[in-house]
Amino acid sequence: MRRISKALAAVGTAAAVTALSVIAGAGLAAPASAASLTQVTNFGANPGGAQMYVYVPDSHPANPAILVALHGCGGSGPGFYSGSEFASLANQYGFIVIYPSAEQQAGFGKCWDTWSDAAKVRGGGSDPVSLVSMVTYVEQTYHGDASRVYVTGSSSGGMMTDEMLALYPDVFKAGAAYMGVPFDCFANAADYPPGTSKCTSGTMVRTPQEWGDEVRAAYPGYTGPRPPIQLWHGTADTLVPYQLLQEDIKQWTNVFGLSQTPTSTDTPQSGWSRSRFADSSGKVDVEAYSIQGAGHVLPETGMAAYAIHFFGLDSTSGGGNPPPAGACRVADSVSAWGGGMTQNITVTNTGSSAINGWSLTFTLASGQTVTNTWNAAITPSSGRVTATNLSYDAAIAPGASVSFGFQANQTGNATAPTDFALNGAACTTG
Repeated sequence: MRRISKALAAVGTAAAVTALSVIAGAGLAAPASAASLTQVTNFGANPGGAQMYVYVPDSHPANPAILVALHGCGGSGPGFYSGSEFASLANQYGFIVIYPSAEQQAGFGKCWDTWSDAAKVRGGGSDPVSLVSMVTYVEQTYHGDASRVYVTGSSSGGMMTDEMLALYPDVFKAGAAYMGVPFDCFANAADYPPGTSKCTSGTMVRTPQEWGDEVRAAYPGYTGPRPPIQLWHGTADTLVPYQLLQEDIKQWTNVFGLSQTPTSTDTPQSGWSRSRFADSSGKVDVEAYSIQGAGHVLPETGMAAYAIHFFGLDSTSGGGNPPPAGACRVADSVSAWGGGMTQNITVTNTGSSAINGWSLTFTLASGQTVTNTWNAAITPSSGRVTATNLSYDAAIAPGASVSFGFQANQTGNATAPTDFALNGAACTTG
């Protein structure tokens, strides 16, 4: 192994050499931690010729979850490490991140192979086999939790995210694809370059059944559970057209046997439209985000946290849905004026055991941005946030409560937060 400095990682972000390069996250600071990105040179079968880099946060559980984070064409693992927020979230929640680098593909730059026959069949070879080898290496070397393995990626990496969920539904528990395309959208190598591709020209339209059949054919005979998927696309994306988000939705709702009509829609942030497709039990299997006016630039700041929440990596439970209600109750009061507001939150331990150290996650309404806090630290400042105790209020005895609050800017929506979870367990409200 050899150590890769953060300065060198930052250079990787600027190394995009094709039109499909990842420009999302440019200017984001590298994660603040003593941990560093490490290259692994002998990780197992590698028919795709990929390079492996791994980020292990200083603090993590004995059996940490694993996230595979995939760059776009022309990018690199070190570039995606320094140009996205996944490593800083790993520092916060204690999971390991694999940052692979794609090999130079003939005529295509450093893109993930989502077009060859070998890449479309489980165990067929090329990049998918290389990526699974990396996962196995982390499981064996760092005692990674094989039941909590996830994949995400941008552009070409988003396309490979769909691919890995189709080929290895028994390896990955969930995925989040930014600016991707449905599995098997590229018929072959001749169709791949996005500028001339039938897939990315917007003319690759199939029925849900046809798209679903492509996934089922990738692993014939598989009858186990399918990993939930989160899909992101900008409405102004012209390189990988926005219309492909609908094709992606058609594919995965069919795989899960769901209607194409969402079970719920909302706007978690200004300019974001979220559609959820849940089964009869309420479990969300497909979640799609349309980002108004965004081009080929995802993920932007704050979006990685939504993927981490979808995976369940910001809790102790794991999985793409909120955990069952735990031994906690939350009461909230709001005072609003003009473009501002304050919110006071009281958390009560309704269990029989003391809580020593707490983190309360919750979702702010669209247009709310935290500007000041008391009795807790809150990050990030909008969207899905986490409030953590300060040194003097870490303990909550059975039946006792702690209170904290914050001031926020708001753009006409002063509603209270929702979806509270204390140390990973959902709380009742009221």
